Amino acid sequence: MKEEKAWDVIENPHMTEQAMDQVDRENKLVLMVDLDANKNQVSDAVETLFNVTVENVNTAITPQAKKKAFVSLSETDDAMDVATKLGMM
Repeated sequence: MKEEKAWDVIENPHMTEQAMDQVDRENKLVLMVDLDANKNQVSDAVETLFNVTVENVNTAITPQAKKKAFVSLSETDDAMDVATKLGMM
């Protein structure tokens, strides 16, 4: 996936206290993504932009009709580093 397309998939990081706990404890990122993006596109976008290995992606539609993606990273990659690049920390 090209970097420009990857930024179209990922809208912004979701910054809440619960999301920060997931970054710290579970090595997961919580991102708001395009409503039409599927799990494979989210995984490809994260891998392209941040040069990490994605283990799993779960998505949920919020009551505000936005899509939230929970991205689990491999043990060799640190979600805290990615969160810092995104400006979450």
